[in-house]
Amino acid sequence: MTLRQKRLASARAALTLFTALGALAGAALVGAAPAGAAQRGTPIAPGVGYDEFDIPAAKGTAHAHVLTVDLRDPRVRLDLLYPGAVAARATISQQATAQGAVAGVNGDFFNISESQHPGVEVTGASVGPAVAHGWALKGAVPNGQRFGPALPPGTSTEDVFGVGVDRRARLDGLSLEGSIRTPEGRLPLGGLNQYALPEGSIGAFTSKWGGVSRVRATCGTDVDRGAPCSADTHEVTIRHGRVVSMADTPGSGPIAPGTTVLVGREEGAQRLRKLFAGERSEMGVPPAGGWGRVAVRHRLVASASRIPYRFALGGYPVLDDGRPLPGLDDRTSAVRTAVGITAGGRRLVLLALDGAPEYRTGLTIAEVASVMRDLGSDDAFSLDGGGSSTLVAREPGAAAVSVRNHPSGGKERPVPNGIGVFSTS
Repeated sequence: MTLRQKRLASARAALTLFTALGALAGAALVGAAPAGAAQRGTPIAPGVGYDEFDIPAAKGTAHAHVLTVDLRDPRVRLDLLYPGAVAARATISQQATAQGAVAGVNGDFFNISESQHPGVEVTGASVGPAVAHGWALKGAVPNGQRFGPALPPGTSTEDVFGVGVDRRARLDGLSLEGSIRTPEGRLPLGGLNQYALPEGSIGAFTSKWGGVSRVRATCGTDVDRGAPCSADTHEVTIRHGRVVSMADTPGSGPIAPGTTVLVGREEGAQRLRKLFAGERSEMGVPPAGGWGRVAVRHRLVASASRIPYRFALGGYPVLDDGRPLPGLDDRTSAVRTAVGITAGGRRLVLLALDGAPEYRTGLTIAEVASVMRDLGSDDAFSLDGGGSSTLVAREPGAAAVSVRNHPSGGKERPVPNGIGVFSTS
């Protein structure tokens, strides 16, 4: 047996022991641990355990921090960590502490920069769909608008990891279905609280978006994130079912509850203008009672499960029924975060690599799939990595979480969302 096989066998044995004892235990700790890290096999809360161990990899040793979560325990649940708005960021420790989570990891890739669109505000919004507390927060941006490494063949920005109302975790796809109903006709809805809208579409922005400018939603194309921003845009604000204002440039600022802002680009902008052109006054002031009744409907539709999701977030699958997806990158090593599913969706493994200099070479995506399988996962999902990779957990008796790995940037990076682990005693 090779050294790598011995180390991974040790990790698998630790998970087997977790099944019997209710907490991960027994994996050998090798290498320097972060200051304040828990001892081996530490129970964090009922149904939640933490451990860390080395993983020999192609380009050097990686150091893994692992949470195990037993959803069979009725005291345990998962939900989305996020700062209260889609277009906002905070550290995972801040999000977990604010929401009362006992542990968590960072989540989806996100709109982190806008160097190709000078003057356009970075939104910080995530790439894929997001569901929190059973409510749809946002849809997925087009594949070509994605931030992060190249997607494996056959995957898309609509792929999610989530937990249904049946308390089972699963991998799935969530697509947006929606419409804009007016007295003059019905228009298709192409986006929901997204930093990038499909070409020619109309997107809806709600109070969950936040106060960040909506201009970024009209930049790039479906296949080229860096393409110029559209020169043909239109925005319509609807309050309590009435159109109350229009503009040719997307705006910014908080959106009040009960208000929806429709942003159109190219054909979508032309449709919005045409739809309300006959009701616009010369000075842009709405007639008494506003410009007509408008109803915006939207929902996220699962491609596989018929079970509604309590929580979901984006990333991409790397392991399906114990088999790595074909075409996974086996060359580029990096610090990674991933989540694995076993026991029919009732047990989870949350992994974040350490970003300390001695471990920073990390793993390739192909190695992540192999490690998650060797840790007992049947299905696994890759989340944002690099400077975003963060795992937090409470010390026994502590009131707040602490960071267990070394983020590779030297400190926690603010991120848009994460997986929160909640447990009640």
